[in-house]
Amino acid sequence: MSTPSPASYNGIHYFAQGWKLVRLPGIRRFVVIPLLVNIVLLGGAFIWLFRRLNQWIPQLMSHVPDWLQWLSYLLWPLTVISIVLVFSYFFSTIANWIAAPFCGLLAEQLEGRLTGQPLPDSGWLAVAKDFPRIMKREWQKLAWYLPRAAGLLLLYFIPGFGQTVAPVLWFLFSAWMLSIQYCDYPFDNHKVSFQTMRGALRRHKTDNMQFGALVSLFTMIPLLNLAIMPVAVCGATAMWVDRYRGQLGQHNLRAAASTSKSR
Repeated sequence: MSTPSPASYNGIHYFAQGWKLVRLPGIRRFVVIPLLVNIVLLGGAFIWLFRRLNQWIPQLMSHVPDWLQWLSYLLWPLTVISIVLVFSYFFSTIANWIAAPFCGLLAEQLEGRLTGQPLPDSGWLAVAKDFPRIMKREWQKLAWYLPRAAGLLLLYFIPGFGQTVAPVLWFLFSAWMLSIQYCDYPFDNHKVSFQTMRGALRRHKTDNMQFGALVSLFTMIPLLNLAIMPVAVCGATAMWVDRYRGQLGQHNLRAAASTSKSR
């Protein structure tokens, strides 16, 4: 029986792989810090959110016009989903900012494990040296994200239509953005530009949307969302190794090796 080629794997496969790879011996120690950041920040934020929902939902529903009250049975769950979607993405973004250097290190170590070819300049010292560049990259992602997110949030102010359509559009946007967020770690380790990375991901947009949609969904599920950050990093790194590394990583890998030898 023939083994499926990596080209036949979809985003669901890589999401499932993330749950397996995160438990590999030798990789688990690089999972600890991203996991702790996620537990403290996302866990605490969701506890606070669920205590406030009973106050917020009636207040928001009171703004629905009388002529749309017959849709309240539909708008109420959509409003809850919208709040959880926006809230989960907002706090997962903050968690990713804090944990970005450690997520990059996790992606780096896992790539070395999967390929047998560790990056020339790797480890905790490299993380400290690259910290300004890593933060600059996070700013790039934020600058790309904010105007698009603001446009979607404005839809919520359109009575009826906004509350119905906006949650769907926000979920799709979150799926794409989370795919970008987590795939960026292995791409950035190879100094692939943000624009080049987005172009590469667009060529496999359906698979990346599947991956991001599952990450977005699990980010909203209590307890499971506490582990989603390192899982998503591992799944995205496996995707990088199978699909993108051969085209985009080798040139930068050779350049980095040459630079390292010349020091």
